[in-house]
Amino acid sequence: MEGWGKYRGGRWLPVKITAGGVKQNPSPNTTEFKYRFGEEMGFRNDPRALILGLLIGFSTFIHCTPTLRDINALLSVNASQGSTRKMPENLFGVSFEEINHAGAGGLWGELVSNRGFESGGRHSPSIIDPWSTIGNYSLIRVSTELSSCFNINPVALKMEVLCDTNGVNACPVGGVGIHNPGYWGMNIEGGKTYKLVVYILALNPINVTVSLTDSTGGQTLATVNIIENDVSNWKKIEVALEAKMTNHNSRLQLTTNRKGVIWFDQVSLMPIDTYKGHGYRNDLYKMVADLKPGFIRFPGGSYVEGNYLRNAYWWKDTVGPWEERPGHFNDIWSYWTDDGLGYFEFLQLAEDLGASPIWVLNSGFSHQEAVDPTKITPFVQDALDAIEFARGDPDSNWGSVRAKMGHIEPFNLKHVAIGNQDCQMGHYRANYLKFYTAIKKDYPDVKVISNCDGSNTQLDHPADMYDYHVYVNAKTMFSMANKFDSTSRIGPKVFVSEYAVVNDGGSGNLLAALAEAGFLIGIEKNSDIVDMASNAPLFVNVNNKAFMPDAIVFDSYRAYGTPSYWMQRFFSMSNGATLLDSTLQSNSSGSLMASSIWFQNPTNKNNYLRVKVVNFGGNQVNLKIAIEGLDPGLIDYYRSSKTVLSSTSVMDENSFQNPTKVSMVQSKLRKRRNDIFVVLPPNSLSSFDLLISSNDIAQSAMNGMSYVELI
Repeated sequence: MEGWGKYRGGRWLPVKITAGGVKQNPSPNTTEFKYRFGEEMGFRNDPRALILGLLIGFSTFIHCTPTLRDINALLSVNASQGSTRKMPENLFGVSFEEINHAGAGGLWGELVSNRGFESGGRHSPSIIDPWSTIGNYSLIRVSTELSSCFNINPVALKMEVLCDTNGVNACPVGGVGIHNPGYWGMNIEGGKTYKLVVYILALNPINVTVSLTDSTGGQTLATVNIIENDVSNWKKIEVALEAKMTNHNSRLQLTTNRKGVIWFDQVSLMPIDTYKGHGYRNDLYKMVADLKPGFIRFPGGSYVEGNYLRNAYWWKDTVGPWEERPGHFNDIWSYWTDDGLGYFEFLQLAEDLGASPIWVLNSGFSHQEAVDPTKITPFVQDALDAIEFARGDPDSNWGSVRAKMGHIEPFNLKHVAIGNQDCQMGHYRANYLKFYTAIKKDYPDVKVISNCDGSNTQLDHPADMYDYHVYVNAKTMFSMANKFDSTSRIGPKVFVSEYAVVNDGGSGNLLAALAEAGFLIGIEKNSDIVDMASNAPLFVNVNNKAFMPDAIVFDSYRAYGTPSYWMQRFFSMSNGATLLDSTLQSNSSGSLMASSIWFQNPTNKNNYLRVKVVNFGGNQVNLKIAIEGLDPGLIDYYRSSKTVLSSTSVMDENSFQNPTKVSMVQSKLRKRRNDIFVVLPPNSLSSFDLLISSNDIAQSAMNGMSYVELI
């Protein structure tokens, strides 16, 4: 019989109760010794000492036996080899949609909004917002003309300057011209360099001043002059501007004090220090990279379909030189995009992140229209062309376009989703089968994803995976941890491409994060049938909150993660990890959810056993973790840790003023006795990372018996 006795130095040590008293187990720091409990307590040769020792030892044994009455919850983890299962390499990823200005004015580094003057329509006259004039109507007049050197982007801006350098009609100090505020102000940082590209046409020599200023034009941050004697034909001009000061609400100005007419087109301003020079805004890219996504789904979402097909996402319009991309009106989320972040850039983004690209194609549907199966062939060919662009040889028709853009080697595209939420459309299955057959014929290794839900009933058509979306309140989301417990293990895998708490999720609160965490633990446990899962939406610009909540909030120069973002960080090591069998016993009325995994840190190659526990209730829970099949001597407690996501209120949110109010807090894992007794704060997500000092994960044995240890 084992229990705990109090050793003379104040240290708790295990004891073994014998018929003659109490035998202390060997201490790792001292030589083995024996004593009788009565002697240790000062009662030598007294029969009452024997009785007292037995009573104390027995009561200690009873106290330390794990019962729900004493500890609220018991998590039993089986680390034996036979009770483990490897999870998919790409289990958790991200879903990108051009919503909330996630790309245009967000992840994509372009600072000029409506750089080609096309957002007002390919006609003249047209509006040029957000461009504005500098100087009144008596000094300058602007209009649009269909005179661009780019046939697919015919609109150019005509600027007629009525004032001159000298005389009674002299231009005001600083000249007249046009300015662009970007997307709610440009972030210009002192010491950094910005590359301007502009196409110019004029009948006479020009002297144009390019400036970066504050929002009023009163303070100049950087300036350079463009002096050209002959721009009688359209000319591409590139200049670099080095900012002397920082202003997060800046604008770009093109001004002159010389009378005449100048045409401008395709005006671009990019910081030169985008990620790897690939065009992605560094801070936003890093936040996505820190999630360690196994995949990235793009470009949507409803964005793929459009409200009308003419405004859907057509990948061929988004590749090639940026000046020749027509851009399009995102009529689902009501803003213009120049498509600088195009199909190529999405594939490059996936490669940079080390994530598998998941391309969502238009299956012949918008929110208002449907293409008949007899007319779907051009759409199918468009899909085949897209796969060839990504994977084709550099001398193939579309692979050569990719190669000319600087990526000779193929991209690793192996997943294609046929449409987005289109299963309820009348022709979907007929259209889908035409896509499926054609893709499998030419690219049999590509996994084809259906829009139809097969989680409750088998699909009536072939598919490698099926798409599942869920947007519910927090309580329902947490309860859906068991959603796929009964899903058939025969047939296609599940792709949970969009999940999020809505209604009571606020702008992204702790309540939503905890409910989603419970759902993801259920995903882990069902990862034999669920192959991939991602939260959506990924980004929101605070100036365009079309859908809330989201994972990452940003403006022109700042960004922070919502609690849901930090929650997803807890699952960043689950991709390709080994799931351990674990059983949770609790008297907390279903408010707990837990999982256990083995994983290897890719940076230092250390091996860890991670236990994640969600406490979705409002009460503190005392949890005991019992691990079977692991020698406790392999655990390095000094380098083990715990990480907690919690706050004073379940409705707490992060903000620019307090971006980490609800975020991960890491600390050392304190071992008490030879056990792990932990306290789960109310409304919290906790992770306990035990560093394993051996690369071999195997069942241990002591004294010729299978070893079961509470650690």
